[in-house]
Amino acid sequence: MWAVIVLLTVGLYNMFKNPQRSVNQQNTIIFSEFLDEVDNGRVVQVEIQGNNIKGIMSNGDRFTTYSPNDPNLIEKLSERGVSISAAPLEEKMPSLLGILLSWFPMLLLIAVWIFFMRQMQGGKGGAMGFGRSKAKMMNEIKGKITFDDVAGVEEAKEEVEEVVEFLKDPKKFSRLGGKIPRGCLLVGPPGTGKTLLARAIAGEAGVPFFTISGSDFVEMFVGVGASRVRDMFEQGKKHSPCIIFIDEIDAVGRSRGAGLGGGNDEREQTLNQLLVEMDGFETNEGVIIIAATNRPDVLDPALLRPGRFDRQVVVSLPDIIGREKILKVHSKKISMAPDINLRTIARGTPGFSGADLANLVNESALLAARKNKRIVTTQEFEEAKDKVMMGAERRSMVMTEEEKRLTAYHEAGHAIVTINEKAAYPIHKATIIPRGRALGMVMQLPEKDEVSQTREQLHAQMAIAMGGRVAEELIFGDEKVTTGAASDIEQATKRARAMVMRAGLSKELGPIAYGENEEEVFLGRSVARQQNMSEETAKKVDAEIKKFVEKGYERARKVLTDKIEDLHKLAKALLTYETLTGPEIEDLINKNVYPSNKEDIKVDNEEEGSALGSIGLKPKIVH
Repeated sequence: MWAVIVLLTVGLYNMFKNPQRSVNQQNTIIFSEFLDEVDNGRVVQVEIQGNNIKGIMSNGDRFTTYSPNDPNLIEKLSERGVSISAAPLEEKMPSLLGILLSWFPMLLLIAVWIFFMRQMQGGKGGAMGFGRSKAKMMNEIKGKITFDDVAGVEEAKEEVEEVVEFLKDPKKFSRLGGKIPRGCLLVGPPGTGKTLLARAIAGEAGVPFFTISGSDFVEMFVGVGASRVRDMFEQGKKHSPCIIFIDEIDAVGRSRGAGLGGGNDEREQTLNQLLVEMDGFETNEGVIIIAATNRPDVLDPALLRPGRFDRQVVVSLPDIIGREKILKVHSKKISMAPDINLRTIARGTPGFSGADLANLVNESALLAARKNKRIVTTQEFEEAKDKVMMGAERRSMVMTEEEKRLTAYHEAGHAIVTINEKAAYPIHKATIIPRGRALGMVMQLPEKDEVSQTREQLHAQMAIAMGGRVAEELIFGDEKVTTGAASDIEQATKRARAMVMRAGLSKELGPIAYGENEEEVFLGRSVARQQNMSEETAKKVDAEIKKFVEKGYERARKVLTDKIEDLHKLAKALLTYETLTGPEIEDLINKNVYPSNKEDIKVDNEEEGSALGSIGLKPKIVH
């Protein structure tokens, strides 16, 4: 654009400059000089056109002059023998080029203004197109996603398959008087496949599919969001039947008037327009709205009522069968060894979402490529799982021998308590290699998927969390205790608080919920709210929480005091092998059998240590 402007400017300069140069080539004289030249006989020819006179001297020079109304001029020229020619004044119409040249500056300014306006508005719909909807029609021919590419959410697939089936054969449902839901809300944690499921609907439906994000409605101009909602539904009506997918609808569908500081008028106008378009006086037959969010609790109740989002489809975390199916889908893209058991990998990844499993498969492929392998083996899957769940190894971290002993005894304390607690999950792996922010880690995995936890399991987990601190005290004494158990103590305290205040697992306080919405975040700071309990009740709650944590501490102390020899044995093994699996730890403690595929253990029996780190527990959330 700027190059064109420069070229046009140079061209105009040359065009206006040349006529001036041609005029300057002729000698312009005043009228008195013209009369003197005539009297001297040096003028041989003149051309009179109105008051303008052009002529030729006897020496061949050309001249021009302007003549007043002199009635004797013609007579004087005739007496001197000057050749006279006359022509009338011509009123020439301006040429097209002349018009363009005269209007060019104004046209240039208008073109530049339109160009910059289009740049500011993203170029969509011209200079005044910011009220248009940003919904994009998906037309995937290559790489189209279908229901075969979505696994682990079978119930959700059945719900949305009904929508697709209705769009393909509406008479099947309308024959009995049934109506398809106008809106379908996909609800679930991040990474469970809500957007992937929507893309599968687009691939299966065979109808126009518009996709837009909730943040695309919000704009700095007042009324733009509502205008985009209207335009989006207008596009939907033109392509009916069709599907409109709104991702992250909580950006525009929050409850009106909620929160500190009042609501946003522009966002509320956008939400009101969306409510009217979905179920108002005008009907939108054939336009089905599918939305996705991981925060359904903040949505406005008017948005969730029947007639708008009639159906809420829960896309939850997959169970072991679902995880195996998801692994099969993603493992098709990589070359795997034939001995890999995806069911075993699925069992070892409880709580993983579909995105986590896809990341696990990708990490294993990257590890195999880094080792210059042609296929991905079980070893790469195990390393990738440890990296995803516990963090990357930090083998370059410099640790003294004393710090390693500290870490070994700390993690051994967690492991010994885990083995001796009946309600504890089995140990998956214990390591003193720094991973992530921890200097060591004991990782547990449940044998099966669990949706709730018993009082016995929760008390066992608190005892396991206190095992590292107790091991430090028993081996080195109170004065040598480190700060390494800080995260363990924090986890045990949170678990005890949840048991008392949310789960009603305290026999002293009973099945009552205390301190709901205890605090909230405002402007990046945590603001404490008044708890719905008296001071006396709050003291009882604090006493119960302390009692639960101390109970776990005493259980861990009793176990480690009775099993002090096992603690020494496991800590020395960790110092030598650095990482031990659950079966290796059980064989070492119960059968005194050391791993056969590792070098012989060599530990100085006179040196003892403790550990520093944190314990990894799955799952950690109290249901």
